[in-house]
Amino acid sequence: MQRLGFIHDMLDVKILILFVMNRVNFPVTIQQIYELCYQDDCLSYFDVCTAVPEMVSSGHLRQEEGECYSITDKGREDCATTVDSIAYSVRQRAENAVERFNRQTRRSSFVKTQILPRENGDFSVIMSLDDDMGNLMTLELMTPDQRQAVRLGKLFEKKAETIYNLTMTELLDEEDEME
Repeated sequence: MQRLGFIHDMLDVKILILFVMNRVNFPVTIQQIYELCYQDDCLSYFDVCTAVPEMVSSGHLRQEEGECYSITDKGREDCATTVDSIAYSVRQRAENAVERFNRQTRRSSFVKTQILPRENGDFSVIMSLDDDMGNLMTLELMTPDQRQAVRLGKLFEKKAETIYNLTMTELLDEEDEME
């Protein structure tokens, strides 16, 4: 029976991995590689787990600190040669997945939260928002318990830009009224 989809053999798996790795802006784990490459029902996690170490051995990928991987110059060159063999629909879905991943990873590097216990049993939540130039805002709030501190931190991570914009607007509107 003929297999449907783009992935028919290990070479197809490796070509798709090279395509994704060539577009990812950050080192990624095998799980992340799989999630970004899973644009075809014929791809399995075990295919990716087999292909990645082989691609490290062949010099197409390199293992970074921990369990993360990045593409090498050899991998980039071979990707440029083989990219046309990927089905257009699979290539588009993979490219969209990589763009979302790059945006989310870049944003998470700018939004940070830290929860610190205080001597009296309360918790401090230190939340910061950075940009390419440096720190834009650091906010420290006290919460009565750890559950609320964790919730506050997660909500800040989702709404950091909104909080920054509201704060700036509120403060600058006050300044305009004084003039």
